[in-house]
Amino acid sequence: MKKTQLGQRIRFHRSRNGFSQELLAEEAGVSLRTVQRIESGEAGPRGDTLKRLAKAMNLTPDELLDWTVQEDRGFLLALNLSALGFILFPLVGVLLPMLMWLSKKDQIRGVDQTGKELMNFQISWTLFFFAGLIAGFIWLVGLIQQPVNPDFGLMRLAVGLNWGFIGLMYLYNIILILANAARINKGKKVRYFPKVTFMN
Repeated sequence: MKKTQLGQRIRFHRSRNGFSQELLAEEAGVSLRTVQRIESGEAGPRGDTLKRLAKAMNLTPDELLDWTVQEDRGFLLALNLSALGFILFPLVGVLLPMLMWLSKKDQIRGVDQTGKELMNFQISWTLFFFAGLIAGFIWLVGLIQQPVNPDFGLMRLAVGLNWGFIGLMYLYNIILILANAARINKGKKVRYFPKVTFMN
């Protein structure tokens, strides 16, 4: 939505609530100049300012923004697919979508909820992935450090299980991301599991 359109919507809702610009600024906890600049289209409200203005008028930020479904889906798809960065390194699959989510969570419908679902899953997956790697490494080191008659068959099994664990974890994450991309394309909500809820 263009700044001028957003300014017009804010002016419309302000008038509908019977607020003057001064009263809206006071209720929202922003400066009068900020309200004037937003309504005239000189500036667009940032996330926190948009939240404050919406709350003062008993609206949600989405109701003020009124983004189209196609715009939502495009960004939601990009947000979801950005988690594939974990292929390069597991933490990239957390950091990249987190940056995208934080940049638009208050501006585009559906981004906040999708971002939280994705973050909860990717953080859970990363923790479980590293815990599994550490456990496998400790087991392998324990086998290597046997003082006499090391069991090479057991060592090969440990190495094989470690690589199998990595492969299955990566495959599961890729499948889930692609499945949720398909869900977004159909206008459905994402489903990530299993996950620990870090962000409500």
